[in-house]
Amino acid sequence: MSQINADQLSTMISHAVAPSFLLTAIAALVSILIARMTRVTDRLRNLNQIADDDVARGWLKADVSRLKRREILLNQSLHLVVTSGIAVAVLLLFGFVASLVGYRHEPGAGILFVVALVLLVGSLLRFLQDIRIALSEHDHHG
Repeated sequence: MSQINADQLSTMISHAVAPSFLLTAIAALVSILIARMTRVTDRLRNLNQIADDDVARGWLKADVSRLKRREILLNQSLHLVVTSGIAVAVLLLFGFVASLVGYRHEPGAGILFVVALVLLVGSLLRFLQDIRIALSEHDHHG
């Protein structure tokens, strides 16, 4: 390996710090989204088990459409954040491969980092929509 490649590899390693932290944040967000999705799905299952002629608990079924909307938002958020994680992993892979073969990684890495951040923002916006629905007054009756 020539000196230029060793320098480029060293630079890539130092440039990998921010994407690595971003991957950690993405993994945490995936965990949170899956936990929320599981709770929403479990609640939907419980509500769907209520018999249509159950007068005492039938009013709870009014929540089904709202919970289905939350499930869709969480699913979209999860897809976006996982795609963001893939973009970050590709960014790291691209950067190291480019450095090993002696090419500059910065232009491609910059584009991939922007793509990953845009996907992450999209995921957070969907997550925010779910939070707003979850904190609405209708969610506190059961």
